[in-house]
Amino acid sequence: MVETIYDVAIVGGGPAGYTAAIRAGQYGLKVALIEKESKLGGTCLHWGCIPTKSLLFNAEIYDHLKHAVEYGIEGLGEGKLNWDTIQKRKQGIVDKHAKGLVFLMKKNKVTVVAGHGRLTGPAKDGVHSVEVQGAEGERTSIQAKNVILATGSDAKMLPGLQADSQVLTNIEILSLKEIPKSMVVIGSGAVGAEFGSIFKSFGTDIAIVEALPRLVPNEDEDVSKELARVFRKRGIESFVSAKFEKLEKTKTGVKVTITASDGKQMVKDVDKVLVAVGRAPRTANVGLEKTKIKPDRGFITVNEWMQTEEPGVYAVGDIVAGLPQLAHVGAMCGMVVAAKIAGKYARPVKRERIPACTYCEPQIGSVGLTEAAAKEKGLAVKVGKFPFSANSKASIVDSHEGFVKIVADAKYGEILGVHIIGPQATELIAEAVTAMELEATVEEMMFTIHAHPTLAEAMLDGFGSVENMAINA
Repeated sequence: MVETIYDVAIVGGGPAGYTAAIRAGQYGLKVALIEKESKLGGTCLHWGCIPTKSLLFNAEIYDHLKHAVEYGIEGLGEGKLNWDTIQKRKQGIVDKHAKGLVFLMKKNKVTVVAGHGRLTGPAKDGVHSVEVQGAEGERTSIQAKNVILATGSDAKMLPGLQADSQVLTNIEILSLKEIPKSMVVIGSGAVGAEFGSIFKSFGTDIAIVEALPRLVPNEDEDVSKELARVFRKRGIESFVSAKFEKLEKTKTGVKVTITASDGKQMVKDVDKVLVAVGRAPRTANVGLEKTKIKPDRGFITVNEWMQTEEPGVYAVGDIVAGLPQLAHVGAMCGMVVAAKIAGKYARPVKRERIPACTYCEPQIGSVGLTEAAAKEKGLAVKVGKFPFSANSKASIVDSHEGFVKIVADAKYGEILGVHIIGPQATELIAEAVTAMELEATVEEMMFTIHAHPTLAEAMLDGFGSVENMAINA
């Protein structure tokens, strides 16, 4: 029997891997997708993006129901959360899309191989060999002309701590048997801000501890200030420039010792602690040592086409050095590689055109340079800012917090960055990404018709505000 030689073998079935597989299949390539877990989808589908956003939707609905009388809906009473039902709905969404991936693999003629994939060295006669170890220890070999590494990442843990029923990562928190009464969240990036927001809506007392001087430190400084203000309004405690010192388990929960920015220590006695301090690339056991690839702190360096130092081996997703660990980044990189291998049109992923989204309340969406980063580059900038409090649709949906901020080149009006905090910010940011991809100027966006009444009109006024010509402010 002649051994199958695939055009491409992909190690890892998360968003980066399965998207690369689907696109390669659409191009007519012969594809093998290697996945060690029992289901495709990776962290994003099973323990990240999808289940988290399901809970965020529940939290949003619950927050609205608290004000039902104001909306003219009476007779609902106090309202009570059914945690089991919330969890079942979340899992139903995950299962539905996991099944959808199985269908998409069949549709695009992708061969799914169960097991842990490892590189075995350079290609021989133009063909790579990937060793696959199954759940029972059995070993097989996949032959392919090209290999894409898409092995993903794991949640980082603070030194001396270990995840369990009281010390949580994004995985354990999604399987809680009940809603905790109190929780300390260590880290205020997307994971920390989102889970803090979710559980505050569900009635948990939340305290967020951030080592850097502000919340969501990767965002524009004005966005950080606004999030801190709204979180205070919601009753979420935030400690910035603060240091986690130690954790002591008790009969009822955990005691967390924190050193605040003024140097004073405090102890928080809470039910749970969520550690949300970033993610580490999962590259320790994929055979890199048998190739020319030299990882940097576990991350893999690639060129603009995601090609590694080893010919014929590409890397995409959370393991790539210099790119944000976001599902949509990995997915697009996967599509770029598939096109490149197939000899089809492609263009590299540009770091400054990647949108970042945080789905807390209020939502945050951003793309491009912050105001501070633009000035650090020596650019002359004009900045416009438009508040959602002046947008009619924001009034209708009862979500007045936040703003749209535009950072533009002062001379030519090139859009350098867009930063949104407020209702549906994670949806609205797509317009900014499109505008920047097409190299639109502020002037061109000022004459782009936006439907009324919409939240998107805040974008129109945001662009207008750069020239002090917003209509509604």
